[in-house]
Amino acid sequence: MPSIESNQLLLAAAAAAEDKKAEDLRILALDSAESSLTDYFLICNGTNDRQNLAISDEIELRLKRDFGMYPNSVEGRRQAEWILMDYVDFIVHIFSQEKRAFYGLERLRKSAKTISVDELNDEVKKMIAGARAKKPAPTKAVARKAVVKKAVRRASAKKVLVKKMMAKKAAKKAAKKK
Repeated sequence: MPSIESNQLLLAAAAAAEDKKAEDLRILALDSAESSLTDYFLICNGTNDRQNLAISDEIELRLKRDFGMYPNSVEGRRQAEWILMDYVDFIVHIFSQEKRAFYGLERLRKSAKTISVDELNDEVKKMIAGARAKKPAPTKAVARKAVVKKAVRRASAKKVLVKKMMAKKAAKKAAKKK
């Protein structure tokens, strides 16, 4: 099952593609029994090679800027007829209209379920609500313990640092006496 983070990344990639006027945007949820390669395909097409490049650049920029996430690999940028961006949990396919019709990824992945952006957004909201419901709010006693632990760690780190500094000074003094 895909994580909340990977679904949020996928939604951001879809939004970036839509912002650059990508056409016929589809999200395919791949059957895990059939494909251990990835969880989703994000498929879209542009009207020309320059638009395909703009779509891929916007997706890469947005995911890098908002999430610090880079694609694992990118293929096909030079020709820009079929650009593939591998983000591990999902793969982005940006086609020219002709190449998309020719390769027909949607036909090849018959067992995949087509998901709309709204459906995926609702799923993410449910996952977030479920995660929040599972985590109880920390009590005051737990919060105090955490603060105390942090203070103890800092104090012991300072002691170690002071001991190292004292040892260095002693070594320098010993070296000067010789």
